[in-house]
Amino acid sequence: MIDHLVYATPALEIALGIPLSPGGRHVGLGTRNLLADLGGGTYLEVVGPDPDQPDPAEPRPFGIDTLTEPRLVAWAVRVTDIDKVVAETKARGHDPGPVIPMSRRRPDGVLLEWRLTLPLDDGLLPFLIDWGTTPHPSEDAVHGSVLQSFRVTGDVHKGLEALGVDVPVDSGPPGLVAVISTPDGEVTLR
Repeated sequence: MIDHLVYATPALEIALGIPLSPGGRHVGLGTRNLLADLGGGTYLEVVGPDPDQPDPAEPRPFGIDTLTEPRLVAWAVRVTDIDKVVAETKARGHDPGPVIPMSRRRPDGVLLEWRLTLPLDDGLLPFLIDWGTTPHPSEDAVHGSVLQSFRVTGDVHKGLEALGVDVPVDSGPPGLVAVISTPDGEVTLR
């Protein structure tokens, strides 16, 4: 199941045409996010620099520091028992990377804690995320938008098969495309 799509931007003050609600700050990473529920337990994460944090020692995730325009950079698949899923995926020929813990505090003070594998550089294959017992971000994100379609372009068949993920894959230049229905019409993110 697609957990969320990551749309990275060099500045969060963008007009996307999708209603967004505050998500929270990623302390130490120099980023914060805005969220939109996309239905069915999937959400959109718009992530960019947090001007209220000092510049981090390491580059911000998702290539944010080098972006010149917003773009769909990654996607996550929700799993339970992430350690078991990683081991099984490795046995099928794909290493999704090490599992790391993360957390952030919602604007209402609720602490969210999760474990994930780090997104791969090109973002074409999903990273894995396990929310454990934490509330899922789609629950308190602004509602009203729906993910109509999502597809990957590029040579990712073997990796998706090892992950046990079934999404449409097109030939062509590598990339991600999402079509989202909003109260004001359709929005395509690339």
